[in-house]
Amino acid sequence: MTASIVAWILLLVIAAYACGGGVDYGAGFWDLLAGGAERGKRPRWLIDHAMAPVWEVNNVWLIFAFILMWTGFPVFFQTVFTALWLPLALAAIGMVLRGAGFALRKPTRGLAGRRIYGAMFAVSSLLTPFFLGTVIGSVASGRVAPGTPATAHAWANTTSIMAGLVAVASTAFLGAVFLTVDARRFDAPDLMGYFRLRAWIGCGALLIVGVLGLTVTDPHASYVHHGLTHGAGLVLLLIAVVALAFTAWLISGKAAGWARYSSVAVVALLVAAWGFAQRPYLVPTSLTVQQGAGASAPLQWMLVVALVALVFIGPALVVLYRLDTHGVLEPLTDEDVAE
Repeated sequence: MTASIVAWILLLVIAAYACGGGVDYGAGFWDLLAGGAERGKRPRWLIDHAMAPVWEVNNVWLIFAFILMWTGFPVFFQTVFTALWLPLALAAIGMVLRGAGFALRKPTRGLAGRRIYGAMFAVSSLLTPFFLGTVIGSVASGRVAPGTPATAHAWANTTSIMAGLVAVASTAFLGAVFLTVDARRFDAPDLMGYFRLRAWIGCGALLIVGVLGLTVTDPHASYVHHGLTHGAGLVLLLIAVVALAFTAWLISGKAAGWARYSSVAVVALLVAAWGFAQRPYLVPTSLTVQQGAGASAPLQWMLVVALVALVFIGPALVVLYRLDTHGVLEPLTDEDVAE
């Protein structure tokens, strides 16, 4: 029972990172496609101002997920990090380069340096979610059973690649929706239309990639595919599609601010559908939650830690996100620094 609760907490944390981190990765994705220095100046200006107050805090969810895996499910942790160390390492390198690029781009005065750091940030914003998605696809396909060696076969396959594309499409969708609302918050009506169009494109891309992935991965991830097309998994997917359509409608009107919540619901529902489709396995069909669970004492302590995080850290993050989305938090300007 304790192991099952910790497993659901782990899924919840993954969903939180997919939503919170996905917005930032999506902003970087549109930064990559913004064009040259002059053409992309305005979109990048908005991306810098929208991301600056909170972009680092989303890594809290990722660290919490690793702690839950390591402590609560050591066999699962060893299996994933042994067989999939390469895509995980590439994702980690992407996070470092992405953070360095974003932090150093703005204070760098030379155009050449700004382009280098901007490219680091933008390209890493595309590659990092892709490689994280391939890891999820590898787990869902059941190719990383305990004892599986680190080979390209484990993650360079149809299911993993499609999961990576779904991850990228999800982040692009989230980023465009949030930037549409941020454009109104920063009084940039020209950018509202700019990112509204990209939000609609993100909606369509996510729907197409999702349907295509669900179709072509049937022979490669039969257990999870069955879970996604039957029972609770199918219900969650259908609700996600409704939320996606609702988001596309919201961003076209005066209630665009609510689109942030519906877009987050879309991604959270997709993660939940994956979790329900995969139960009771951590790795279909070779490692169940009970088989991969650690000793009872560490699991019980993990519940205590999760409760402490819920009581003390959760509300703080909620307040931080709320302050940011309501425009209360603003990054320091050059004039502020000079003063």
